[in-house]
Amino acid sequence: MKLRGRELRNLTAAGSRTQIPLAKTLTSDQPLSVAMGKQKRSKILSSSSQLRQSQTSPEPTSVDIFENISSSSKIPFRPRKVRKLSSNSRIPPQPPVVDPDSSKPSKANPSQLPILLPITVKSLSFEGEIDAALNHLRKADPLLMIPIDSYQPPAFDSPGPPFLTLAKSILYQQLAANAAKSIYYRFVSLCGGEAEVVPETVLGLNPNQLREVGVSGRKASYLHDLADKFKSGLLSDSSILEMDDESLLTKLTLVKGIGAWSVHMFMIFSLQRPDVLPVGDLGVRKGVQLLYGLKELPRPLDMEQICEKWKPYRSVGSWYMWRCMEAKGAKATSKVAATATVNATPPE
Repeated sequence: MKLRGRELRNLTAAGSRTQIPLAKTLTSDQPLSVAMGKQKRSKILSSSSQLRQSQTSPEPTSVDIFENISSSSKIPFRPRKVRKLSSNSRIPPQPPVVDPDSSKPSKANPSQLPILLPITVKSLSFEGEIDAALNHLRKADPLLMIPIDSYQPPAFDSPGPPFLTLAKSILYQQLAANAAKSIYYRFVSLCGGEAEVVPETVLGLNPNQLREVGVSGRKASYLHDLADKFKSGLLSDSSILEMDDESLLTKLTLVKGIGAWSVHMFMIFSLQRPDVLPVGDLGVRKGVQLLYGLKELPRPLDMEQICEKWKPYRSVGSWYMWRCMEAKGAKATSKVAATATVNATPPE
């Protein structure tokens, strides 16, 4: 069916009300179905061309999207204000402190932090310290009650200057008591008296002078090395009195001729330190073997474990081990003397 010009205008006016643009596709000589088909084809062609353009064109960036959104939006966006923090306002985080009454940790308060005070080691020469040691050893090790009740409490002589005592310990090494005492007195006389036995005086004595009073060449080198350590400042009388046991052992063993056993004896009998265990001393080891009824002589590591219960008075426990060995030696001597007497008696 063909439409005339007037009908076509009426139809176009009606299509404009329904938003269908038929005036661009219809002519006076085309039927309505053909015009509608051309309109669909033109839409399909335009959509396919747009699809090809979208595939070939680059993907929009975030800047393009932002520009499109900001240009199409009618609501203005207020720019965000960025707060800048100065370096002075940055406070480092404090480690949490766990409150024992609460399961949640709290921040550290400098006023509540514990103050570590230096530990003061009391000498055995302090009044009441020996009694405290004996009470502790009785409770800690019941086997020590027998030697404690059998012998008098330990007594220590007043200590002399550390340098004089160390020099004396070098002179007494590997010598009988009487021979060592004689050499020591001659050495003191050579120095001009005990008050003059100081590093400067010892360094002024040559090996020949020391040999004349009975000091061997090896021990002369030990005495000179000890004096050098004091003169250089590595050791001093005041620093020795202030050092803890471990530091003192480390420093004194740097001196030639002074080993761990000499340092232990120096700490017990001169400095009167309360908690020294001479694990290398044969008398103390034999005393422990006798006290505990051990089949073998305890090794140094075994001594540490066995005598752990004596802390902090292992010096006093060691002192009683020497007394036990002396008593055993006296009994053995008495037994040998009695046997010799019986054998020497002629039969009737």
